[in-house]
Amino acid sequence: MRKGELTRAAILDTALELASRDGLEGLTIGLLADKMNMSKSGVFAHFGSREDLQLEVLKLYHHRFEQEVFFPSIKEARGLPRLRAMFARWISRVSEEIASGCIYISGAVEYDDRPGPIREELVAMVSAWQGALLRCVKQAVETGDLKQETDPHQLVYEMYGLILAVHHDARLLRTPGAVERAKVGFERLIENYRNP
Repeated sequence: MRKGELTRAAILDTALELASRDGLEGLTIGLLADKMNMSKSGVFAHFGSREDLQLEVLKLYHHRFEQEVFFPSIKEARGLPRLRAMFARWISRVSEEIASGCIYISGAVEYDDRPGPIREELVAMVSAWQGALLRCVKQAVETGDLKQETDPHQLVYEMYGLILAVHHDARLLRTPGAVERAKVGFERLIENYRNP
């Protein structure tokens, strides 16, 4: 990598850290410049605008999510093993983000009613993940791991609900054992939909 690319990568890493803590709206060129010991114009040289920076941070977050959660999971056998792997890696990542925050969840709160490129990018990323989960559930039905009458959309909805509950209880309420409760909830879900 050239020096400029290394600097850009370092800026993005720091920006992701700040956005995870303060939200995408809390991410400013000035704050980032201070954190990087750079001038504002130095940061601007790598990103044309604050919105461009926010979009790049979203893309970096999504890329890391895919690398840590999605791609390792699809190496598992189709059906229930893959679905279990997806949820296990997802809950593991959420557990790590309890201290810092999840861009998908904080972004949803910040941009749920604000049209524009950031909301569109966020919606596309979350929809891609939900689509991957949906395909995985359908495959689990096809393999016979889950009952034929399983409603894939309902199961994905309930899985998402468990993740949101962890984020809420662990980050906001500081409830001990929230992650374990979600794991128990997932097992209960699977037992409900599982083929006898």
